[in-house]
Amino acid sequence: MSAMKTTPAIREVKHLLVTGGAGFIGSAFIRYLLNAPDFDGTIVNVDSLTYAGNLDNLTAIADDPRYTFVRGDISDQPLIESLCNTRKIDAIVHFAAESHVDRSINGPQSFLETNVMGTFHLLEVVRRQLHIHFHHVSTDEVYGALGKTGYFTENTPYHPNSPYSASKAASDHLVNAYHHTYGISTTLSNCSNNYGPFQFPEKLIPLMLLNCIKSKPLPVYGQGNQIRDWLYVDDHAEAIWMILNCGRNGSTYNIGGGAERENLALISQMIGILAEVQGVPADTFKELITFVKDRPGHDYRYAIDYSKIKGELGWSPRHSFAQGLRKTVVWYLDHPQWVERIESGVYGMAIHTR
Repeated sequence: MSAMKTTPAIREVKHLLVTGGAGFIGSAFIRYLLNAPDFDGTIVNVDSLTYAGNLDNLTAIADDPRYTFVRGDISDQPLIESLCNTRKIDAIVHFAAESHVDRSINGPQSFLETNVMGTFHLLEVVRRQLHIHFHHVSTDEVYGALGKTGYFTENTPYHPNSPYSASKAASDHLVNAYHHTYGISTTLSNCSNNYGPFQFPEKLIPLMLLNCIKSKPLPVYGQGNQIRDWLYVDDHAEAIWMILNCGRNGSTYNIGGGAERENLALISQMIGILAEVQGVPADTFKELITFVKDRPGHDYRYAIDYSKIKGELGWSPRHSFAQGLRKTVVWYLDHPQWVERIESGVYGMAIHTR
């Protein structure tokens, strides 16, 4: 379903330049649009194919005449400007980012280079081509951490607690500053934890799932009581498409899944689904749970209030967490070759729970 079927469109968006479209969320967005019956535009995917970029995520649509892949750096202004001109781009959807918290703790420089300077270079291109709309995909981590109650809203003050979230907060501020200073057309979205098929295996759900399958330990930070709100990736893709078409210029929208879970409870739920699908006792996998030292500055709880996007655009997640998690477990079981290619040695593995 496109946004035009839900609420009147504010802008006509047909020819898109998607950054980071070989990554988990970017590729889901591309697949979503090219499979939508009423999408008649084109997509140019610009991705530098770092460790998290994987063209296998796009095999199903790679030959679609509406789709073009270009390997390139988002900081290459001449390249981006040339693509915008030759492909008649009317919107840039900016997914490209370094997004792994643990990696940002161990090596923050690449996060500043990609998330801050990369966004700056894209905005400079748009500043010279004011007909282009710019949508920036961000994270709930810019808001910091919550206690046991309350929710992040679009008015929550920023309080990033890791190099990753600080770099995303900086890029958010740049987008808003360029909108107010230079008059470029922008929208911005902050999402909760995504999950689903094609997710890089160092993220919590695929890491735990694949370790179960291999009878390897399930490393859980601290006591596993950190709470996250989980959003199925296809629901996120639909929300972004709605914002692109119907979101108010200069506005921010929070996108949440309405599915808070403690990490340990999530792992137990995933184990239950896996055990049921494979026809084995759940205790077979529960015995693999291993508690490890917590990481520095680990935020306790994130939770999104998505009432603004629901009220203005009519969006709400289509998948319950149970539905989305089952689809995710079954997908990984049905696609061992995709996993094997990821784990072939080209991609480094790390414990990560975001």
